Amino acid sequence: MILGLKFEGKQIQVKLSDGRILSLPLVWYPKLATASKRQLENFKISPAGYGIHWPELDEDLSVHGFLFPNK
Repeated sequence: MILGLKFEGKQIQVKLSDGRILSLPLVWYPKLATASKRQLENFKISPAGYGIHWPELDEDLSVHGFLFPNK
């Protein structure tokens, strides 16, 4: 489950409920890589806690996608 996220430089850091912090390059997510800081910070974590939605960017990412990016 996603507890929070933040952006550090060119990385997105996702804090999970099991204590892991995933640090992923923004270049893997083109819509996020080209977004403004304001757009990046305008996100919502899904009620179940397994996804993130950026309404202005029409972008959705999930825990599964973070953990298994090529599947």
